[in-house]
Amino acid sequence: MKIFKILTLILCFTGFSLSAQSISENALGLRLGDSDGFGAEISYQTALTSSTRLEFDLGWRDSRNYDAFKLAVVHQWVRPLDGDFNWYYGVGGGLGSVDFVRNEDRDYNDGLFVFAAGNIGIEYDFNIPLLLSLDFRPEIGVAGYDEFSDNFDFDIALGIRYQF
Repeated sequence: MKIFKILTLILCFTGFSLSAQSISENALGLRLGDSDGFGAEISYQTALTSSTRLEFDLGWRDSRNYDAFKLAVVHQWVRPLDGDFNWYYGVGGGLGSVDFVRNEDRDYNDGLFVFAAGNIGIEYDFNIPLLLSLDFRPEIGVAGYDEFSDNFDFDIALGIRYQF
């Protein structure tokens, strides 16, 4: 009978440890994707609780045709999937600005814009302090710059972050 109790206790602790997830306190890296023409973004994640975090992404462009930046903030809920795989979802938003280089061929509309965003993705937490993720972030313009605020953007990106 005593062995049965010990085995039951061991099984319970094993089950709890398998279902428990651990997200890093902080992670810093790159989010590489479409991002409405912004390409790579500097990405920072910080844990709020054992299963939620905030993600901050900053993308910018300096080209012949335009200068622009975009800042996104997303609150994410992280859930275990299998082993070192997690899936996550979240909501957030951000702001950005675009400034076009003037050209006689086209009338450009510069400006600041505000957007709302959702987020869903999957990540793999390596045994080393490396986190890889693939996510989908739909964004819709809320106010500001006309060419962005009327669009619905499907932003798909690969993330690579150092955890600390």
